[in-house]
Amino acid sequence: MTEPQWLLWSRQLMALAQNGLSYTSNPFDIDRYQSVRKIAAAILAEHTRADQQRIEDLFAREVGYATPKVDVRGVVFRDEALLLVKEHEDGLWTLPGGWADVNESPGEAVVREVFEESGYRTRATKLLAVFDRSKHPHLPLMPFHIYKHFIRCQWLGGEPTVSNETDAVGFFREGQLPELSHSRTTPAQIARMFEHLRQPELPTDFD
Repeated sequence: MTEPQWLLWSRQLMALAQNGLSYTSNPFDIDRYQSVRKIAAAILAEHTRADQQRIEDLFAREVGYATPKVDVRGVVFRDEALLLVKEHEDGLWTLPGGWADVNESPGEAVVREVFEESGYRTRATKLLAVFDRSKHPHLPLMPFHIYKHFIRCQWLGGEPTVSNETDAVGFFREGQLPELSHSRTTPAQIARMFEHLRQPELPTDFD
């Protein structure tokens, strides 16, 4: 999947503005970089019909050198069935996961996310894939650049428990998958996780 050029331009301008504002103290340069950030927000607003001020406020909260955000997804199998959670936001299913927190390793982050969203205790065992979200058919499009980490986790126990982000928890076999939340997990990614189950010697996927 190729993302539209306007989204790439918007992200690049936002990153340039964020980086410039992080390193300059010159008031004239600050004004210029803030103007660049407004242009990035205007491009995004024009193509998504979102409120431009809300986008500017979202961009303004990003400080320091701009880098991709890190999303972690737990791949938990039990009896050849895959753990999925139903998202409260869109009513669709996904691998449990979310943003990695500061001072967490990817393994620590995914174990926490799986427990918070499903109630199950796990142990991270293998990095199965690192995917650039922009190179996969995720919808809707996102204003930020995101790397998605798919981490195999060994199921240790616990009881299924929903959270403020999830409405249901279940294990599903490959031919009996529910409707997926494509913003978070695509059918092709799920199929690849089952390939890793069948062929544990496969190397980590990337890009």
